[in-house]
Amino acid sequence: MAKTIMIVDDSASVRQVVGIALKRAGYDVIEASDGAQALARLTGQKINLIISDVNMPNMDGISFVRAAKQLPAYRFTPIVMLTTEVNESKKQAGRDAGARAWMVKPFQPEQMLAAVNKLVGP
Repeated sequence: MAKTIMIVDDSASVRQVVGIALKRAGYDVIEASDGAQALARLTGQKINLIISDVNMPNMDGISFVRAAKQLPAYRFTPIVMLTTEVNESKKQAGRDAGARAWMVKPFQPEQMLAAVNKLVGP
């Protein structure tokens, strides 16, 4: 059974690039365009990993991570921040919220897949 990864990003093109790379690697993908939509889609189903942007409308990525970590079904789900943010205080806020890794855009799909495999396995 394929592992499921949620992609949360307000950029449709980023969701598409990440989604294509993950699907080619054999993962199932769920997409959301911001933190609020992602939170609404966390309904108890098994999600092996979440990849989230930081800067999004409605609910930013760090607020989303905090909220997701409050849900018992997702307390231990690894979350990777995929963002243009390089600010050290933002990175620390992400770690404090519960993010496990921080990747900066633009990214190479192979680099992202290596991080995904490290966190959830192929």
